[in-house]
Amino acid sequence: MVEAQRTHPLQDRLYAGNGVAVTPVKFHDRVSLRADKEAIAGLGKAIGVALPKDIRTANTKDEVSALWIGPDEWFVIGPQGTGLEEKLNKVKTGLFSVVPIGHRNTGMFVSGKNAVAVLNAGCPQDLSLDAFPISACTRTIMGKAEIILWRKDEHRFHVECWRSFSNYVWKHLTEAARCI
Repeated sequence: MVEAQRTHPLQDRLYAGNGVAVTPVKFHDRVSLRADKEAIAGLGKAIGVALPKDIRTANTKDEVSALWIGPDEWFVIGPQGTGLEEKLNKVKTGLFSVVPIGHRNTGMFVSGKNAVAVLNAGCPQDLSLDAFPISACTRTIMGKAEIILWRKDEHRFHVECWRSFSNYVWKHLTEAARCI
């Protein structure tokens, strides 16, 4: 029997030029998490990182990150094989929903001195350090595609999108990089 192999939608792609690099993020476990206030502490303990309670913030510990993207919603990401879904589903307090989205989503890093200019070619957010500091995250758009944007460092961003939009987002970013 032939076993199907998972391929990355941006496999073998790399862009570097004009002070910016766009590179695919490796496979990760990804979870969409919705929870009430009573469940937040237990869910954070289960995955080893506190769920942020402040708007547009992210917490990271031991390569697992939780991003606040709505009043009762978090995007949780960790290395492939982390078992996020299983760990979260063992929690017994509060009401919550865990949806694995590792096969639906993919990501890319946008980094370099011109990363903000490239992102602003398709994203309406103010990405200055004052308005969007390190560890800030938000659900927004890139061109016509919904993304999650997360500032990892002054000149490094993580862009998450649906796998089906990844080629569009990739082309948008790399075309913007060529034009700056």
